[in-house]
Amino acid sequence: MEYLTGQQEKDAIGWMRRAARVAEKALCLETKCGTVIVCDGEIIGEGYNAPPLDKKEGRICGNEPGPSSCVHAEWRAIMGALKSNPEKIQGSRLYFVRVDENGNIKKSGKPYCTVCSRLALDAGIATFALWHEEGIIEYPTDEYNKLSYQSSL
Repeated sequence: MEYLTGQQEKDAIGWMRRAARVAEKALCLETKCGTVIVCDGEIIGEGYNAPPLDKKEGRICGNEPGPSSCVHAEWRAIMGALKSNPEKIQGSRLYFVRVDENGNIKKSGKPYCTVCSRLALDAGIATFALWHEEGIIEYPTDEYNKLSYQSSL
């Protein structure tokens, strides 16, 4: 993992802000998340969390504790990149954010979603970036996957 500084951090902040705008489209009743996948300075995939096919009647999250009924923002971004830019996903960077009700970026916790980490790893995404309290950290995707599994134990 690497804390981003200088121009890398400035670039990452820009991508995180773009992911935050994408997150504002989220239809989840619990939280709003957004993801952009970038290759060579170009967005090749983006996604927000929502029920399958964006059908609001499919939202069952938020009613009681338990798993979300939504497709994760990362999944949508990866599927979009694989559909429209399959040749560019190898070595790309994934930026994930969660936003509050006003669209402000909330700082992320540590890696924890093994489904997202496995999908990103299998798709060939090189790094997975989160904005923590201490700064933006870019994780090699294989390391992100290992950390996600460790936190789920």
